[in-house]
Amino acid sequence: MSKLAVACLVAGLATASPFIASAKEAAMTPDPYAWLEDVEGAKPLDWVKAQNAKTEARLAGTPQFKQMESSIREVLDSDAKIPGVQKIGAFYYNFWKDRQHERGVWRRTTLAEYRKPNPQWETVLDLDALNQAENAQWVWHGADCLRPDYTRCLIALSRGGSDADVTREFDLGTKQFVKDGFFRPEAKGALGWIDADTVYVFTDFGEGTQTSSGYPRIVKRWKRGTPLEQAETVYEGKPDDMYIAAMHDDTPGFARDFVSRTLAFYNDELYLRDAAGKLTRIDVPNSASKSVKREWLTLELREPWTVGGKTYAAGSLLATKFDDFMAGKREFEVLFAPTETTSLAGFSWTRHHLVLNVLDDVKNRLSVLTPANGQWKKSEFVGAPAFGTLGVEAVDSDDSDAVWLTATDYLTPTTLSLVELGQKPETLKTMPAFFDASRDTIEQHFATSLDGTRVPYFLVRPKDLAFNGQAPTLLYGYGGFEISMTPGYSGGLGRAWLEKGGVYVVANIRGGGEYGPRWHQAALKQNRHKAYEDMAAVAQDLVTRKITSPRHLGVQGGSNGGLMTGNMLTQYPQLFGAVVVQVPLLDMKRYNHLLAGASWMAEYGNPDTDDWKFIQTFSPYHLFDAKKQYPPVIFLTSTRDDRVHPGHARKMAAKMIDAKKDVTYYENIEGGHGGAANNAQQAHMSALAYSFLWERLGGQ
Repeated sequence: MSKLAVACLVAGLATASPFIASAKEAAMTPDPYAWLEDVEGAKPLDWVKAQNAKTEARLAGTPQFKQMESSIREVLDSDAKIPGVQKIGAFYYNFWKDRQHERGVWRRTTLAEYRKPNPQWETVLDLDALNQAENAQWVWHGADCLRPDYTRCLIALSRGGSDADVTREFDLGTKQFVKDGFFRPEAKGALGWIDADTVYVFTDFGEGTQTSSGYPRIVKRWKRGTPLEQAETVYEGKPDDMYIAAMHDDTPGFARDFVSRTLAFYNDELYLRDAAGKLTRIDVPNSASKSVKREWLTLELREPWTVGGKTYAAGSLLATKFDDFMAGKREFEVLFAPTETTSLAGFSWTRHHLVLNVLDDVKNRLSVLTPANGQWKKSEFVGAPAFGTLGVEAVDSDDSDAVWLTATDYLTPTTLSLVELGQKPETLKTMPAFFDASRDTIEQHFATSLDGTRVPYFLVRPKDLAFNGQAPTLLYGYGGFEISMTPGYSGGLGRAWLEKGGVYVVANIRGGGEYGPRWHQAALKQNRHKAYEDMAAVAQDLVTRKITSPRHLGVQGGSNGGLMTGNMLTQYPQLFGAVVVQVPLLDMKRYNHLLAGASWMAEYGNPDTDDWKFIQTFSPYHLFDAKKQYPPVIFLTSTRDDRVHPGHARKMAAKMIDAKKDVTYYENIEGGHGGAANNAQQAHMSALAYSFLWERLGGQ
């Protein structure tokens, strides 16, 4: 291929018509690999087992693999990891997994104990023991405990890690599940407390009660001691809605009930439900993120909004008194307004304050807002680190002004501090250094995409990098659903990649949330190609800087990021020496008919309409051309993934294998959308990916 042709492809200037023609032909032809969509069918599983055996034989049998897998698992199982806690009543609860507790234990301690280097923990529920007793494979999905006594909890458990789960009532006093207590059979949905004898339930009630995305379409109010079939319907959505739910806000003095109707991602309606069951819509844009806390209504805008004679910019955070708003007033305080380089990463209420977390060119900045006498006072967040990813979460937003502060970056182990706002942080926990980071450095650079957009990326490299284009480099990205990629410490990545001399890069491409809703919306539907042009621009920038070269450059992503890597594979094959595709979307003609796929049409479009004209231009399954050359690729997925169908990875791999391409495939039988159900599985999956990359990109 000529240099001019390569340059045109990198710039996205290659003629689109061959792609479109081949995609049209492929879409009209019966799919010879459709049989692989039968998730647990005998024939597809035989194919999966055969591929797994080949992969295990080639990658997992060496002493180097065993050492890497063991090293990663040592990190995952380490007792020195920070046990994040949630305050429930007087205790601080943590869910913990290690080598002795593969599925994990739910445990608790006091703040006085938690301050100690080695706290004493009281086990509340041992999932491994439960699984042994029930001959099950439960995976923890969380607990909702009822105030003010906190004696009863609704615990969600997933079979093998799938999104579908069961909910069971649990007694914190006896540490036992409640006999004949509330129980929700396995389905996508949840239970939520109203009071000790009443819950909201949204789940699969039978035929016709789920949305086209496979989520709850009906929410009911269920009284203790009555059959679930007799629960009172609170709200019924439409079949093409995404998710229907209800919740009771039990904040003392501000108890309220809400019903939410999610039409699509970032498109929802919120209703206030009164004691008589009447629903009143909170009259704000569907695209706004709505939050009610005590007397306040906050709105995070994703589109400009003109109301009350004023226009507020997309990306702004607005606040007003909730009762005033419901009475018809439309006066707002602007708590945050975006700039060209800033966006709102999040906010957290304490009892008297609101902590703002802002991204400025993908670097966190914290501040404190305090409402008083009809105005909001802004002050500094005392003691916040100047560099790294910062996370803030209230310890108990109803009773204190304390927050948990986490700080991390790619080379600095995470720290957890307890902060009384206005005072210096008290460092409680520090993750150990799982690898030697002294030889590396972190940089931020900006690539220029095809349309001139400035695209940031983080680079982690050896300080003594030779800049000869030969460094094994792993480029990671996501680029979707307004999710930001910020620096974080990973002992597994450090040991398996950085410590061995690898370079690591994270691209902040469009589709994400690094610059707020505008960054996300810039790559929706017919503009999806811009996310992939951004990723290609970062790859090219790494080559231009002589950090690496295509032969030594790998790209990795999962879920929506798996769709991105699938497009790197099919549209920019000349840029990469290896591609890692995890739990991916790949067949974009069928995606909305597979599992939760219909819920993503606001992101990608509807392939059953004229949208297919643009969707086919980023459907890797249809862009694949058996006559073309592609870099080596590994597909990693899970049989138990009930969010992104494993058929995507199966079909793409089978099509490429039959075309004699260099394909490696591995499907974990458990794991759900996360790919693994326990630390052993996670370590194995990670070691497969890193071993494949080292095998293909060179190096140790």
